[in-house]
Parts: sequence; C-alpha cells; structure tokens
Amino acid sequence: MKKEGILKIKSFDFAVRITKLYKYILENKQEYVLTKQMLRSGTAIGALVREAQNAESTADFIHKLAIAQKECDETMYWLELLQKTDYINKKEFESINKDALELLKMLRSASITTKKSQRS
Repeated sequence: MKKEGILKIKSFDFAVRITKLYKYILENKQEYVLTKQMLRSGTAIGALVREAQNAESTADFIHKLAIAQKECDETMYWLELLQKTDYINKKEFESINKDALELLKMLRSASITTKKSQRS
C-alpha cells in the first residue's frame, strides 16, 4: 500500500477518535472551547491529506502536507492542554497522543520523500 493510502486511512481513523473524544468531553465534562479547537485541528488533518491526493502539482501536494503537519502539531497542543487541565486523564492522553505522533511522523516522512524525489 502506498504511503498516501496509509496516511488517508490513519488520518481518517484519527479524525474519528478525535470526534469521539470531543463528544465524550462535551457530554461528560461540559468543556466547549478547548475541545472545539481540538476537533477543528484534529479533523483538518485528514481533510488536508485528501486535498493533497488531488493536488494540482507536486508543490501543491507538499504544501497540503505541510499544513496537515501544522494541524497535527496543533492538535497535540490541545490534547496536552486538555490533559494538564484534567479534562482527559493521562491514559487517555497517552493513547491518542501516540496516534497523533505517529501521524505527524508519517506526514513529515511523506513530505521529505516527495521533496527528495522532486529534486532527482
């Protein structure tokens, strides 16, 4: 399976987890501001991966992946903040943050690989 295919699946699965976490915090902790930010950035990753797959050029593809990386890193920020402010526990944080870190590494790898092949 191509890296873009794996990215598409992993980013979609991550968006599903983020959406479920959002619903859980909303219903059980009544927190609306931080979780909305997490939802926006966490679901944007998969949308940007999809956009990258339909990029108009290699430069556009790389640009979309770069934005997805930023959204992923932002999501990790919101997750850390939610954990430090006791909206999610350490175990919940570590589980979803592990997925976010894996996704971030995959996005960086795809971007670097594409840049290298573009130079060749």
